[in-house]
Amino acid sequence: MKTGMTREEKNWVLYDVGNSAFVLLVSTIMPIYFNYLAENAGLSAADYLAYWGYATSAATLIVALLGPVFGTLADTEGLKKPIFTTTMLIGGIGCLALGFSRQWFLFLLIYIIAKIGFSGSLIFYDSMLGDITTEDRVDNVSSQGYAWGYIGSCVPFVVCLGVVLGAGRIGISTELAMMISFAIVAVWWIGASIPLLKSYQQKHYVERQTKAVRNSFKRLGDTLKNIRNEKKIFLFLIAFFFYIDGVYTIIDMATAYGTALGLDSTGLLLALLVTQLVAFPFAILFGRLSKCYDVRTLITICIAAYFGIAVFAIFLKAQWQFWIMAILVGMFQGGIQALSRSYFTKIIPAEKSGEYFGLMDICGKGASFLGTTVISLIAQFTGKVNIGVGAISLFFVLGMIVFKMATAEAE
Repeated sequence: MKTGMTREEKNWVLYDVGNSAFVLLVSTIMPIYFNYLAENAGLSAADYLAYWGYATSAATLIVALLGPVFGTLADTEGLKKPIFTTTMLIGGIGCLALGFSRQWFLFLLIYIIAKIGFSGSLIFYDSMLGDITTEDRVDNVSSQGYAWGYIGSCVPFVVCLGVVLGAGRIGISTELAMMISFAIVAVWWIGASIPLLKSYQQKHYVERQTKAVRNSFKRLGDTLKNIRNEKKIFLFLIAFFFYIDGVYTIIDMATAYGTALGLDSTGLLLALLVTQLVAFPFAILFGRLSKCYDVRTLITICIAAYFGIAVFAIFLKAQWQFWIMAILVGMFQGGIQALSRSYFTKIIPAEKSGEYFGLMDICGKGASFLGTTVISLIAQFTGKVNIGVGAISLFFVLGMIVFKMATAEAE
């Protein structure tokens, strides 16, 4: 990893390499396996997509409600690392447990728990950014995290894909192949977190007091009262809520959407692997562009590109169209996520990073909850999944408008 980064920065980036394997599993192999379980139970394609969306929505809603409280508590001196470790282990162990589920409803329950652990760990991971790097390097380091996460996650994914697709040839069942795949991802994820756990030191914090939990609620309440006075932060969070809705929804529902359209499963997995490969250089590119161009301009470009992707998805019917969408998503996925994270790091108080990233997570997870729920409801009531997916394009329009208001306030 020749990136010119410090040891702390590299260890922080390495966790992205680890947890991104779970993201790739969730967006590719896992929905297809759930479809296998659902079909065996007699569920229709529309119901399969809907239940998968409801489970994803439930997990994101729970994290959105708990995130700010945990984030505020983690800002207390010495607490960020242990809380991060706990959530990471819940996600990793939950991922391992998925391999032992053979019934679709139990599978969804375990998935919700694993997704909660994963999403919770990211709140604390993101808030560590201000501790492990400097303001002039934050855009590049954030982009490096996403970039290496995309390419690094391909390693366990390719192995898992080989096991799943080659299950018949090597003489194992689909269930055993999935069990092995979940175990590979869990070990990869937990193993990649060890260097960060060894080297991370919380530099920005609120002094520890008695009744830390009670005080965390009080600090969170004070922040919520005062955040409207911080207009650049307030408006950015609203904008983020809207535009990240489409981003997370596309990530969470892409394979489920393609499967519901009846597209070839192997083709879907390979297309999404291409997304990861394309995302790697483009995430690094956006990090480098941030040195030459205003990061707000780059975020605006990414929002506009995603709007076009969402409109394109409405008319998606053939496999080759899905491949085009996968490439386009890869070009802008890392940029919009990495630059949003680094921009937010710059405009918030460093000692309250966990608290503010918890609030940002409300917007991100709340938006994802809304997006997946909208797709699920429209798909189930109309029987047409294209209409549900197309509806998220409106969120990019709203996100663009409010983001322009936020950038005007920051000037």
